[in-house]
Amino acid sequence: MKILVTGSAGQLGQDVVLLLQQEGHEVLGCDRQEMDITNLDQCVDIIGGFAPDAVIHCAAHTAVDAAESDIDAAYLINATGTRNVALAAEKVGSKLVYISTDYVFDGMGTEAYHEYDNTDPKSIYGKSKRAGEILAQSLSSKYFIVRTSWVYGKYGNNFVKTMLKLGQEKPLLQVVDDQKGSPTYTVDLAHFLLELIQTEKYGVYHASNSGACTWYEFTGAIFAEAEDILGLNFTAKLEPCDTEQFPRPAPRPRNSVMEHLSIRTNGFQDIRHWREGLRDFLLELKE
Repeated sequence: MKILVTGSAGQLGQDVVLLLQQEGHEVLGCDRQEMDITNLDQCVDIIGGFAPDAVIHCAAHTAVDAAESDIDAAYLINATGTRNVALAAEKVGSKLVYISTDYVFDGMGTEAYHEYDNTDPKSIYGKSKRAGEILAQSLSSKYFIVRTSWVYGKYGNNFVKTMLKLGQEKPLLQVVDDQKGSPTYTVDLAHFLLELIQTEKYGVYHASNSGACTWYEFTGAIFAEAEDILGLNFTAKLEPCDTEQFPRPAPRPRNSVMEHLSIRTNGFQDIRHWREGLRDFLLELKE
């Protein structure tokens, strides 16, 4: 297949490009320098010129707190940018994968959210990503909307890398224990995306590693696995705390757990447990 990947220098984008190339696909990775998604003419020219079978749209404004004060930037990239990519992809008949987020929900539910639950984003980031979903759905005739959560991988900064560093530097580490979600390893997500684009099973998907934990529980697992796999020695005493102890500009979902209804009902194999993904990530770091 010919596949164009936006946001190819990002955390997810780099793993997606690598996997697609390893599997023998013809890949055009576009980051900001190669294609400005906020420029419609540029999107039409580049996507039109390459004429991919599928576009995996990873590019996004993901600075959750910054979005609260720079609303225009969040919508320019997440809404307008997505419209431009969707229009350009539709012109050449490409399938479109739009990477979305758990933030499209209010995060107040007690059950795991499934794909057809009502969205109700509370942050500007969540609202702008939901706007992108709507534009992708209305402009593309062959779309996959893939919502994911708590993403980490080899490339870029993320929670796992931060905890590995702080755990060795700080005497005390307080981590929130009242926000629950599913950590997602970029490599596992990339494998699912590759499987998805080879089908015509269009629609909305929730794709995270299976299982759920709080940030505090996740940190405990990171320390335990890193001691075992990387031989690291953590000096930090780990303590649970409440969200209120760390006020942030953007509200965080208390519940980010997403039900994988579409994965099951479309006959895909569910993504493995988050703890297995974490172990493989640490093994990747070790190499």
